[in-house]
Amino acid sequence: MTFFTRLHSTVMRRCAALALSVLALGSGAAHAGYPDHPITVIVTYPPGGTVDAVARIIAPTLSAKLGQPIVIENRGGAGGMIGGSVVAHSKPDGYTLMLDASNYAQNPALHSKMPFDTLADFTPVSLLIRVPNVLVVTPGFDKVHTVADLIKLDKANPGKPISFASAGPGSAQHLAGELFNQLAGTHLQHIAYKGGGPAMIDVMSGQVPVMFASLGSAWPHIKDGKLRAIAVGGTVRSPTMPDLPTIAESGVPGFASYEWNAVFAPAGTPAPIVNRLSKALAETMKTPSVAQALTGMGAEIIASSPADLDKFRRAEIEKWQKLARKAHISLD
Repeated sequence: MTFFTRLHSTVMRRCAALALSVLALGSGAAHAGYPDHPITVIVTYPPGGTVDAVARIIAPTLSAKLGQPIVIENRGGAGGMIGGSVVAHSKPDGYTLMLDASNYAQNPALHSKMPFDTLADFTPVSLLIRVPNVLVVTPGFDKVHTVADLIKLDKANPGKPISFASAGPGSAQHLAGELFNQLAGTHLQHIAYKGGGPAMIDVMSGQVPVMFASLGSAWPHIKDGKLRAIAVGGTVRSPTMPDLPTIAESGVPGFASYEWNAVFAPAGTPAPIVNRLSKALAETMKTPSVAQALTGMGAEIIASSPADLDKFRRAEIEKWQKLARKAHISLD
């Protein structure tokens, strides 16, 4: 290699390095100004539900942390997939986010065709909260006061299955009941309703004796004596009912069923923006007024990092896919 060839090669390498540095500085400067206009949060469920309530609880404080308005836009339907499709195909600039629920990880187990790739099309931002399911029975169901009672009664009457209600096929309550069946060796019979409200009404009235309900929605009725709580579905006891045992410690090891809410951004959203959002969300969740409102709904505040949410979502997707295959559950 001649002197001039070596010189040319050295100059070219240095020019390339300088170009990359300029691009990085420009990119960093652009991200440093984020956000400079309102951020839209797509809530994948209709107004009035738990996911919508969480969004509206955190929005004012998150807006103050980021210095820009937070616009809540409800895009409900298809178990969260309509709103998810909007976000998956949005510009990855940090101005369109998704607040989704546990159906995010359950849909891949229930549908062979979806309008997006659950993993590839979303960037994790933060797991906000988890709300454990709670095993409840109608107050007049005197034969069952513990998890052991329910298992014993089910196995003693194989020809007369005990029914459990859910918000519909493939709902979180349905999958929690099937998970219980698999781990406890029971044969509880699923009764699907068109929504969690009608299902809970029939459990309170005694039409169906059992439900694996979200603690957030069941807690007011438990306090009023309209439902009787048997055990909580989390991995640890709930501060809302500290004397109530978990299903796992009551003879069904490995049982864990939560309804959770998390924030995602479109795939390709720059890491500095994702980290800015994650930090702002963590600060929001630690704000006393926000924390009090959410724990009052029976929620466990998580406020995870993007990496932890990524690990969590992958484990959840795998868990529910295994269950759906074994229980032959499909919504196709």
